[in-house]
Amino acid sequence: MDCHGGEITRLLEELRAGDTAAVEALMPLVYNELRRQARHYLAQERRGHSLQPTALVHEVYLRLFGNATIQWQNRAHFFAIAAQVMRRILVDHARSRRADKRGGSWGKVSLDEAMIGSFPNPDDFLILDEVMNRLAKLDHRQSRIVELRFFGGLSEEEIAEILGISSRTVKREWRLARAWLYDQLMH
Repeated sequence: MDCHGGEITRLLEELRAGDTAAVEALMPLVYNELRRQARHYLAQERRGHSLQPTALVHEVYLRLFGNATIQWQNRAHFFAIAAQVMRRILVDHARSRRADKRGGSWGKVSLDEAMIGSFPNPDDFLILDEVMNRLAKLDHRQSRIVELRFFGGLSEEEIAEILGISSRTVKREWRLARAWLYDQLMH
């Protein structure tokens, strides 16, 4: 992701200790990675999409640092939380777009489209979110793995660190989750 992992972790520790000035030093270090993630999700949206990567990153920033209750652990924890926040923002935006259309039918979205971030209409993203919520009820860990890989762009090793499991377990659970998601999204 970036070469500032130790510095990011140090600044998050300072922030957790109450040094609010650490936010100013932290943002330039995480901004490019957050923008890369935002571009990834929005790259294949329809033309004229109303949510731009910069706006998405700014919204993530406001939600992350407007919440004083987050006890930042390290860089991996930060990007994991950022992935969750980004997902919520995208779901809220898709719901808003869907509401603007005054309804619409739920359809199918292919796993390939879902896993590469191609959402041609708001219903596709909402379908993926609904399926992810079902997965969370069945297997919370698999749901977290998918969220961290897909929305967070984290590696298997980083996910293993966050969840306190082996990267081998992450790899196995990722395969199982993808198969389950594929089945759900195709039916």
